[in-house]
Amino acid sequence: VPMVTKQPRMVDVPQVEFVDEIVQVPVQRQVQVPMITKQQRQVQIPQVEIVERIVEVPVQKQVQVPMITKVQKTVEIPQVEFVDMDVHVPVHKHRHVPMVEVRQRLVDVPQVEFVDRIVEVPVHKQVQVPMVTKQ
Repeated sequence: VPMVTKQPRMVDVPQVEFVDEIVQVPVQRQVQVPMITKQQRQVQIPQVEIVERIVEVPVQKQVQVPMITKVQKTVEIPQVEFVDMDVHVPVHKHRHVPMVEVRQRLVDVPQVEFVDRIVEVPVHKQVQVPMVTKQ
């Protein structure tokens, strides 16, 4: 029978080296999310009735009125003087009557002119429109 002999021998044994690393690990949380359920139900919707009325709107009109001023003016009126001269005429008498001169004079008279203008006034009309929603 062969015999096993043991001999000591030098062998390199690899050594294990521990290296610590800090690694960020995300945190996971569990959150309960509510479940939304849809239910149908009947709703009474009021009906809208539109009543329109015609309303008379008074129209205001502006008219320009001319301003008239009265100015007093001094006018000289010629005075007529009668001069009688007695002339001694044996047969008949002569009288001298002075001649009256009539002169024309131009006088400015203010004229008034009325200008009428038709101006359109916009009329705003408001109408309420109902809002109807569908299911």
